[in-house]
Amino acid sequence: MDAVFFDMDGTLVDTEKLWFQAERSVMRRLGAGWTAADQESLVGGSMPATVAYMLAKSGSDRDPGEVTAWMIDTVLGLLADGFEPMPGAAELLAEVHAAGLPTGLVTSSSRLMAEAVLAGFPGGGEFGVVVTGDDVERFKPDPFPYLMAAAALGADPTRCAALEDSPAGVASATAAGCAVVAVPSLLPIPPAPRRLVVESLKVVDVAALRSLAGS
Repeated sequence: MDAVFFDMDGTLVDTEKLWFQAERSVMRRLGAGWTAADQESLVGGSMPATVAYMLAKSGSDRDPGEVTAWMIDTVLGLLADGFEPMPGAAELLAEVHAAGLPTGLVTSSSRLMAEAVLAGFPGGGEFGVVVTGDDVERFKPDPFPYLMAAAALGADPTRCAALEDSPAGVASATAAGCAVVAVPSLLPIPPAPRRLVVESLKVVDVAALRSLAGS
């Protein structure tokens, strides 16, 4: 196995509920409501897609850049109040590091958000490469983010394992050639070849990742 890649929101850290709070807050500023179904339709997606959806739903003519800034400021404020790692995530990351395996963080969130999460993550959340939504030309479910991370580490994507929680993220990693461990959050993810679907990262270890990546 060449490397292990972690998604951030909903996989490494429990932030989907923070996103829901931020989306509701921003939508109130736009004069509209926000439901769990709205969040589910966007899970694992990019900030531009989220903002476009919010503007369309609200009928607002606000500048997308302004709404993006609202979203980022709101989420950063919520992150500053504290957040929790997803069950088993910190332990698995520590085990991967102990095994001497290169690691990457591949997230659709902004670099500011990724830096805020990593600064507060147990053990510092160190990664050999961090690919954010600010760095990519095409977002998940396109394979570009994972291909970019693999290239930065000099890794063969087909010899890598990716940990994801959303259908868009799973599709991105799969299209890049990675084996995938899926921990579904808001939406179901079916089993597939070179894909392990689990309820928690607490049941995943390096041996399981090696076996999956080599299958």
